Amino acid sequence: MTESTPNQKSSFFRQMAIISMLFFVFGFVTWLNGTLIPFLQIACDLKETQALLVTFAFYMAYFFLAIPSSAILKKTGFKNGMALGLFVMALGSLIFIPAAQQRAFGLFLTGLFVQGAGLALLQTASNPYAAIIGPIESAAQRISILGICNKIAGAISPLILSAIVLKNATAIEEKIKVAVSEADKIQLLDELASKVITPYVIMAVVLMVLAFLIKKSSLPEIDTDKEDEGSGAETAHKSSVLSHPHLVLGVICLFLYVGVEVMAGDVIGNYGRAMGMSLDTTKYFTTFTLISMLVGYVIGIFAIPKYISQQTSLKLAAILGLVFTLGAYFTEGYTAVTFIALLGLANAPMWPAIFPLAINKLGRFTKIGSALLVMGIAGGAILPQIYAQLKSQFGMANNLAFLICMLPCYAYILYYAMAGYKAGLKK
Repeated sequence: MTESTPNQKSSFFRQMAIISMLFFVFGFVTWLNGTLIPFLQIACDLKETQALLVTFAFYMAYFFLAIPSSAILKKTGFKNGMALGLFVMALGSLIFIPAAQQRAFGLFLTGLFVQGAGLALLQTASNPYAAIIGPIESAAQRISILGICNKIAGAISPLILSAIVLKNATAIEEKIKVAVSEADKIQLLDELASKVITPYVIMAVVLMVLAFLIKKSSLPEIDTDKEDEGSGAETAHKSSVLSHPHLVLGVICLFLYVGVEVMAGDVIGNYGRAMGMSLDTTKYFTTFTLISMLVGYVIGIFAIPKYISQQTSLKLAAILGLVFTLGAYFTEGYTAVTFIALLGLANAPMWPAIFPLAINKLGRFTKIGSALLVMGIAGGAILPQIYAQLKSQFGMANNLAFLICMLPCYAYILYYAMAGYKAGLKK
């Protein structure tokens, strides 16, 4: 085993720094949804089921754009693909300007979908890049480091946006409820909606600058089409990416994981509101979940792979997910909310473990395999909708609807950690 030269180490750290910056962007944009849900519910006068279309529009973009993203990456390469993804995200942010001016929920959803499309391209490029630039055995450790950048941004972004658009939220709600005339109500709602314009204009400018910097950066290209030489017979005799059972099962696993992550992060506020807590209190709940995830990532960096393997960390995380979900079901008030926030701790090791385990030994299928996994992010669109429908159409109790959504997901993730990740792989 050869030691890395100083130049190789310097190059590796430079690559990690650039990818870390991108993961910060992922987190900042993605976890704004936890604040946008209650904000748009008030500003656009929506029901809860309608407000949760925020996550649906955002995460369904991954489902529709992941495969096209793979095709785009074949033409542009990883680096140019990342720059293009950032530019598309900037365009999505700019759509918030006319959406706020017209208080048009459909336009807000369009902006979120375009942002999700840019993120789909960005994630399809950057996640396999993070896994490939070093040994596969330590990929979970690298992605955990990137996850810290992601979750620090995710913890900060709801606080920033909440301070701008949900300042004195409870008082604003009361003013809207007691407005004497329809004109007064519309004026209050228009004033509220306009608060979102400035932060999203700033975000668009920052994203465009980052796109330019990435394009001009020294980030090297990686040719995964030649990786079959290193992966041996695993890909040599296979003509389709779907011939890899561990990948197919991994896509399902990642779909369910993102679903429970979004439930713990973006829906936690609605969960608290359903128990009678004020918006001034619940608007911070997403940050609590993200802080919990941040702790989980720090643990992952020190523990993987030195003390436990990435599949063992996934197994333990799934068990914690089951325990905390049951804890939320059997308790009430702030205790139940605490258990949901602690799901962030359970969820933290999951993406870093699932992604590298699923793309392991894919060789020339790495790009399309990564795209399929990114499609799995659509779980964040589906699970909150199931939760909302269980509550509204079936009149199910808040905690029971949450339990039904979460428990089967963590059970499947446990299966993947124990057996699914090695399905079809030669020993």
